[in-house]
Amino acid sequence: MTETESLEFSENRILIENQELALDYLRRILIAPVYDVAVETELTPLTKLSTRLGHQIFLKREDQQPVHSFKLRGAYNKLSNLSEEQCIHGVVAASAGNHAQGLALAANKLGISATIVMPITTPDIKVDNVRRLGGEVRLIGKSFNEAQIASIAFARDENKTLIHPFDDVDVIAGQGTVARELLQQQPNLDVVFIPVGGGGLLAGMAVYLKQLRPDIKIIGVEAQDSACLKAAMEAGEPTDLEEVGLFADGVAVKRIGQHTFNLIQRYCDEVITVTTDEICSSIKDIFEQTRVIAEPAGAVSLAGLQKYCLSNKTNSQGNESLAAILSGANMNFHSLRYVSERCELGEKKEAILSVAIPEEKGSFRLFCKTLAGRVITEFNYRYVGACAKQKQANIFVGVRLGSEVDERQKLVNLLQQANYQVNDFTDNELAKLHVRYMIGGPIAAPMQERIFRFEFPEYPGALELFLETLGELWNITLFHYRNHGAAFGQVLAGFEVENEDQLEFFNHLKALGYQWQEETDNEVYQEFLTE
Repeated sequence: MTETESLEFSENRILIENQELALDYLRRILIAPVYDVAVETELTPLTKLSTRLGHQIFLKREDQQPVHSFKLRGAYNKLSNLSEEQCIHGVVAASAGNHAQGLALAANKLGISATIVMPITTPDIKVDNVRRLGGEVRLIGKSFNEAQIASIAFARDENKTLIHPFDDVDVIAGQGTVARELLQQQPNLDVVFIPVGGGGLLAGMAVYLKQLRPDIKIIGVEAQDSACLKAAMEAGEPTDLEEVGLFADGVAVKRIGQHTFNLIQRYCDEVITVTTDEICSSIKDIFEQTRVIAEPAGAVSLAGLQKYCLSNKTNSQGNESLAAILSGANMNFHSLRYVSERCELGEKKEAILSVAIPEEKGSFRLFCKTLAGRVITEFNYRYVGACAKQKQANIFVGVRLGSEVDERQKLVNLLQQANYQVNDFTDNELAKLHVRYMIGGPIAAPMQERIFRFEFPEYPGALELFLETLGELWNITLFHYRNHGAAFGQVLAGFEVENEDQLEFFNHLKALGYQWQEETDNEVYQEFLTE
């Protein structure tokens, strides 16, 4: 056999193996007994969004499952394939919420004991639901990874079967039943947008859809701050993220699964990442059209769909049939405040600006008149005083925007033409998270101040522990903390750090174990909180 023939033989063998694997998944999906406990969910046309984007938009409503998430499908399919001995000993899993609820209900239905290890940051609504569904909850660790390590130990020590939330053949096949329903409900789809955490839903749906409709475009969508699939695509293999964002906790996974990645590589056409603001905007769109409050992870795919439509306007043929998967609706009620604050930014319907106005009577009225009828959503100002070096005041102002694509730039141009000094902070995270809530003027005396933004897992006593960990080695000159009911807390802190203490200070920061980012040079800090 020649070298060319050997290469062709090897390639043909790989092709055959891939085809056999795909057919095996297709068979598993078709015979999966998920409807013993799951329901066939609706495919809802989003008429308002369709009109706005110029395409036929559909939403696959996995919020309608008994546990308000698609995870029930994979969990039940896995348990239904266990041996009798495995069922007797019971199962254990690590989960931040939706896999836990799906597994608890599936185990209850089949008479199997289920132990669920959940991070202590898990929203109460998910913990309470797992217990209500018959699962034993053990709260361990501050992250999914810590909970997962504990679950592996329990499985080994207690002779229980570990049920992986996504990287398992039977779990993947169970999630693939969503695609089976989708094609039956709308056979003429052009593009399907699927959320990505560990990849179980995307892998299962993609392998099914591509066998029956290879022309359908499959797009995976993940949160920008938890983009483990994008990282794996770039590396050519699953790789660990250094850290993950916690807002969309249902997709906050550090490493894509190996089984899931192998399938996604073959059958997924594109990966899109979306920001927190874009996710919040999609939560609002879903609510307005369905009256359902999607959890952040549940709205990720619709955010990707909207981003795809807006970025492909010039190339799109128009009137395509697009579907997004609403993967879950287990929203912690207290997180709604944060979502409502951010959704208009995600929709590009609000601008956040710093504007210098004369420090004199009538300035605010004149500024409002210049806006030509635009609605002010927020106005922050503090009198600097007669001793100020400049007779101007910086105002922090939010302005509602119209529907035009370039409306924000038009507003900035309008104000500049009226001789106002303007800085656009709409995309400045420090401005949106902290400074807008703490406008109060500069520090009274000069000092060597450095500003840092911290993010830490939120749980009872977390702020106290954070302060204890910071210690009392340096004078804290500024502090702002917000608890908005999510799985993470946000702190902005200032420290007085002398030049000779810089190295010791940064070594201390690195040893804290929290995510942090320096903001000393951020324009919004310089404008509002310094001399």
